[in-house]
Amino acid sequence: MKHQLEHISAFVKVAELGSYTRAAEALDLSRTRLSRQVMALEETLGARLLQRTTRRIHLTPEGERYLAHAQSILRALDDAASDVGSTTQAVRGEMRINAPMSFGVRYLAPLVAEFMTEHPELEVRLDLNDRRVDLIEEGYDVAIRIGQLADSSLIARRLTRCRMLFCASPHYLERWGTPERLADLAKHRCLRYRSGQASADWVLGNATTLTPQGPLESNNGDVLTHMAQAGLGIAQQPSFLVTESILTGRLVPLLTDQPPVMLDIHALYMARRYLPAKVERFIDRLQQAWGNPPCWEEAMGLSRVTQQ
Repeated sequence: MKHQLEHISAFVKVAELGSYTRAAEALDLSRTRLSRQVMALEETLGARLLQRTTRRIHLTPEGERYLAHAQSILRALDDAASDVGSTTQAVRGEMRINAPMSFGVRYLAPLVAEFMTEHPELEVRLDLNDRRVDLIEEGYDVAIRIGQLADSSLIARRLTRCRMLFCASPHYLERWGTPERLADLAKHRCLRYRSGQASADWVLGNATTLTPQGPLESNNGDVLTHMAQAGLGIAQQPSFLVTESILTGRLVPLLTDQPPVMLDIHALYMARRYLPAKVERFIDRLQQAWGNPPCWEEAMGLSRVTQQ
């Protein structure tokens, strides 16, 4: 197909310029190669397209009919290339995004709104859920992932990093005391996050784990934050889930002098040689807006953690 298009282009250029020499110069080909391409096209079609004389080149009746079709084909290909190229470089069309529910509501949706306001030709489908979607099978352009990534053929770009925080309500700390060391957590009532069929262990900043014991478990971080505010126990939460509660005094961060456990926040997208501008610019916007340390941790006065 590639060679046939080259042959068609050669024929059209000769017909339009009426000269093999000028057509060869325009296409940056040798005259011999150009002549061979035209002859190959004639052989493929089984018809003579050009009548060659010592002075001029004439189109045969078959050549005249074929030229009109060939010019139309080449114009259509140019239009298609122009349309695809402009779409790739412009922020327009549909972009499908997937992200975790709680994080998406708090910190992604406002940025999507700003981005769409700046680019009115963009249409967005924003799906928020906590399951691991298949970008290829489900047709997403980009997904936001928090925590450890599974091995895959997708491209991952780290946007920022957030820390896990231990926190409890002032009422709980008045009643049960404030842990001063990581080891003290084993003596406290803990609010447990349930992942699948079992409660997840707490990963501690000293590279150890703790199986938390306490009166409540849930598979939803917002529920655990609410229960911690109610004084039911200590929760270990990603910083973005408890920022507002800490800033309003409903929760108190604990053990902030200990080495924190960090969570990477990535943008995942399919490997492409030419990444659409809408995806690339959107990812750039997220990285710039969230920063490092992320904006919500800066609001709490938490400094950047240097960690690979």
